[in-house]
Amino acid sequence: MPKGVTVAGATGSDRDVFVASWARALSDTAFAAAERSVLLHRVGELADVLLAAAAAPTFERAKVQQVGAELVELRFITPEALGVSLRLVADRLAGSDRQVDVQVALATGFVGAAHERIFREQETLRHSALEARDSAEAARRTSEARFRAMFSDAAIGIGITDTAGRLLEVNPAMAAMLDFRPEQMHDHDLVEFLHPDDPPELRNYFDDMVTGKRDHYRIERRFRKRDGTALWTNVTVSLVRDEGGAPQLLVGMVEDNTERHVLSERLRHQANHDPLTQLGNRALFTERLQATFGAADGQRIGLCYLDLDGFKAINDTLGHVVGDQLLVVVAERLNRLVSAPGRLVARMGGDEFIVLVERTEGLPELTSLAERILAAVAQPVLVGGHRLTVSASIGIVERPVHTSTPADVMRDADVTLHWAKVDGKNRWACFDPERNAREIARITLSAAMPAALENREFYVDYQPIVRLSDGRLIGAEALVRWAHPEFGRLGPDRFIGLAEETGLIVSLGSWVLAEACAQAAAWAELGGIEPVVSVNLAARQVAEPGLVDDIAQILRSAGLSPTSLQLELTESAIMSTTGEPLGALRKLVDLGIRIAIDDFGTGYSNLAYLRHLPVHSLKIAGSFVEGLRADEPDSVDAQIVTALVSLAHTLKLDVVAEGVETRDQADRLHDIGCDSAQGWLYAKPARPEEINRWLT
Repeated sequence: MPKGVTVAGATGSDRDVFVASWARALSDTAFAAAERSVLLHRVGELADVLLAAAAAPTFERAKVQQVGAELVELRFITPEALGVSLRLVADRLAGSDRQVDVQVALATGFVGAAHERIFREQETLRHSALEARDSAEAARRTSEARFRAMFSDAAIGIGITDTAGRLLEVNPAMAAMLDFRPEQMHDHDLVEFLHPDDPPELRNYFDDMVTGKRDHYRIERRFRKRDGTALWTNVTVSLVRDEGGAPQLLVGMVEDNTERHVLSERLRHQANHDPLTQLGNRALFTERLQATFGAADGQRIGLCYLDLDGFKAINDTLGHVVGDQLLVVVAERLNRLVSAPGRLVARMGGDEFIVLVERTEGLPELTSLAERILAAVAQPVLVGGHRLTVSASIGIVERPVHTSTPADVMRDADVTLHWAKVDGKNRWACFDPERNAREIARITLSAAMPAALENREFYVDYQPIVRLSDGRLIGAEALVRWAHPEFGRLGPDRFIGLAEETGLIVSLGSWVLAEACAQAAAWAELGGIEPVVSVNLAARQVAEPGLVDDIAQILRSAGLSPTSLQLELTESAIMSTTGEPLGALRKLVDLGIRIAIDDFGTGYSNLAYLRHLPVHSLKIAGSFVEGLRADEPDSVDAQIVTALVSLAHTLKLDVVAEGVETRDQADRLHDIGCDSAQGWLYAKPARPEEINRWLT
């Protein structure tokens, strides 16, 4: 029994699939007069004969030939009918020793029956020729036209080669596609007409065909037209074998696909490019960035992420048309400056652009490129009758690809661009891991502050305020601290600014005020001196409508006299106080609360305005006190402090010097006439118990 085929081995399901495929393929080649069920039954009988013959110990060629003849009798007489039948038989009997025998016998029976059928028809025509020569001639012309339609007049290109790739036949449609005449292509090697830029591996399909490894294939490939331009095609190639089953001819059917390919490329371009500037868009940039990291061969990558400074103002004042024209000019400049192998400039949206450098030689290459970009962008632009000059801010990231990810470099580039904006615009900034860590810490602290306030992670230290004339304690400044569970003890310089930005300073300041007032009341119960507790008040708190009532309630709850409370405001905050906030300060003074200006001398005070403010005390900034030295009695700092003390006393205000660290500074301040002082000379900010020791 032949190798690879047994009737018993063919399951009913396999046989039914084969029959259904054969019947459907035959129906596609010609009109089937029989109903579907009848055709399936008849084809099934023919299939059983083929399979039985393939599996029989002795091959009965006549039975298989009869199957070919039966196909003709069923009126499936076109070459396509024979072709699909041979292909399906080849697929069904793949690996069988009888495959070729069955195909040859089937083709022989088909051709013989077709010949007999044609002979019978010719005999009929010959016998009727005397009566109907004109009809016979018309039939002949129809037969010839049918052949021309199948090959010569076909709209689709058809080419036939031998196994060496030599063109034997080319129909006019195929020749016309390449701008040749058919005879100009005959006997030429097919390779002469293939596009040289096609991948070499496409040749593997042809090699598989001529070695008999496959019987057909379908691919997209390019041909080269007479003028050298590319012809994009879909090619379907079928193998014709000789009687022994050896590859003999290759028949290719070629469909011109150029317009569809051009449209596809146009759509792909539109999907990956910005319609306004024609630069690559975010999608193309992301694709290139991913590919760069995918290579991961030790290379370094660089990004210049830039944003136009003040572009929104141009859009808002001159209109989007002018803004769009400006973007086009900037894009053209960037494209001319940046475009090179291994580089890409893309528009990320709005007025943001990004430059990708796939293989950098180090950070200096990126900073040099950023300098050239800034210079190019800064050149004046004439658009819409307006001469515009814009600048840009650039964030630079440069690192080895194996140390990062696409998401990381994009995040860091975005962060660095923000730094360039914050640092003054019209500049570039390089990514700094330490600065980034600080920024992240700030964000972390900002997010954690509300919960920290609820969890009582904040506490208050106190620093004594001492009268310079006798060294006695007259007050204490309340200084808030944060016992952060992760970062440890944090001073106000780490979180007060964040609290002001987020608005949490109102609730935090209220809590500090309540803590300080309660502590001052506790000190008052000790007897003796009742120190004034000094609490910082933020500008945001002064603007709160219920400030006076809130402070009054805090004093009542603590049982503290208003005269034991002093509120400190920075010089800039109190100088900008007008309207209702100024009225609130006056009401607080009417209650008996003292008002002090903190860090006096570091701002820009309007002295004429100062004398009308409800202020009791000025606190000289420690930066001035630091310069007081016994060996330089007439130093600039000494003169400034002398002037500040004189000014304060002229306005009948007390003067407190901050940051006193040495006895020389204290003596110098006393000589100048300063009233009181605080600083490390006397005590560092500490827990309330330290003040208790001063009092007792």
